[in-house]
Amino acid sequence: MFAIIDIETCSGKFEYRKGRITEICILVHDGLRVVEKFSTLINPECYISPYFVNISGITNEMVADAPKFYEVAKKIIELTENRIFVAHNVGFDYGFIKDEFASLGYKYKRETLCTVRLSRKLIPGKVSYSLGNLCQSIGIEIEGRHRAEGDAVATAKLFDLLLQAKTMHPQYKNIGVEDIMTRRIDKIKKYILDKIPEECGVYYFLDKEGNIIYIGKSVNMYNRAISHFNSKEQKGKKILNELYNVDFVVTGSELIALLLESEEIKKHKPRHNRMRKEETFSHCIDWFTDAQGIINFKVAAYDEAENALACFTSLMSARERLEQWIDDKMLCLQYCGLTGQGSICFNHQIKKCKGICCGEEEIESYNKRAKEIINEYTFSHPNFVILDRGRRRDETSVVLMEDSKYAGHGYFDNSETISSPEEFKSLVKRTAYYPDMNDLIRSQLRSGKFKTINF
Repeated sequence: MFAIIDIETCSGKFEYRKGRITEICILVHDGLRVVEKFSTLINPECYISPYFVNISGITNEMVADAPKFYEVAKKIIELTENRIFVAHNVGFDYGFIKDEFASLGYKYKRETLCTVRLSRKLIPGKVSYSLGNLCQSIGIEIEGRHRAEGDAVATAKLFDLLLQAKTMHPQYKNIGVEDIMTRRIDKIKKYILDKIPEECGVYYFLDKEGNIIYIGKSVNMYNRAISHFNSKEQKGKKILNELYNVDFVVTGSELIALLLESEEIKKHKPRHNRMRKEETFSHCIDWFTDAQGIINFKVAAYDEAENALACFTSLMSARERLEQWIDDKMLCLQYCGLTGQGSICFNHQIKKCKGICCGEEEIESYNKRAKEIINEYTFSHPNFVILDRGRRRDETSVVLMEDSKYAGHGYFDNSETISSPEEFKSLVKRTAYYPDMNDLIRSQLRSGKFKTINF
């Protein structure tokens, strides 16, 4: 069974779509003929501009007493349920209707079939496949062009002709009309979107052999999967060409999703992930206070650092970060290990250093700016837990920090009373530590949305 649909709207493809349908027509088709019709104007609850009045002829006065979308929503659900949603350029009509339902808090989901794409397969070689031009070229007269019922009836006539063309087509005559439109990627898309939930977590894209080709995270894995299928980037197309299956882990907490994604990318090194694959950190920016009481920064080997603030996978990236700090905080080159001790730094000569190197700036003033960096890159307590949402409403997640390093995460039921450090630690699944995980945690803590407990 099919539901052939056409809508009229008062907004364009790239405009805000909520509440913009002005008319809808649904023709229920049993595969042989139309067996039921529903057609109505809809009050879009917004002003219809002259531009759209000129297209469809639907005026503000015509829709003033028409039902609003929510008043016909139940009827639309009933007429399209367990039926394939058919339209000419189906993405347009389906997208608007999905958005209308989403504004009501309802997830509208139907199988779709596009008569544009079907026409290209069954009646190839046409100059144009727009509804008006295509119908004219094959002798279908449209009564009421750019009105929902007129266009829907024309689409139904086109659909009948396409069904007849299929019966005579040497390649397609023995398969269902919906199967003609189903490419490999469409089958994979349906399988994956049916499988992956609308929840926060980490997902794994797999190839035919079960190898992980990409790892991602999202607060809504279903929506993120859709964005992969809609990607126009070359990288996205390469992933889809190899995609065969999906696996996922629900985390509940976005912070845990970030940490797990980083850990899993380092572990599996999927070929289509570029970020966070490095697991060896060679350099860092270290800091210390010298005999004069001045805070110093320096680029150092990671294994030799005593107070590492930020860690990097190369000397160049560490040097670039230090130079950024120098510019942002007007730090002195001498006290960043970039010029000789006892010399006046070049930055002072070009007014980018306030003169700590030549006695023109007080130590307290200089240290105040340096401490801003230290505070940004360190935790206020070395041992603590971060509490966040769990995988269910009655669950809480735990992220453990020990000696200012991420140690692992876990979960507990809200019915449990957890208070001591030992109890929190017993909940946690330990993980390998990588310095960039601390960066992820610091960036999330700045939002102020987490509860922390210090030990």
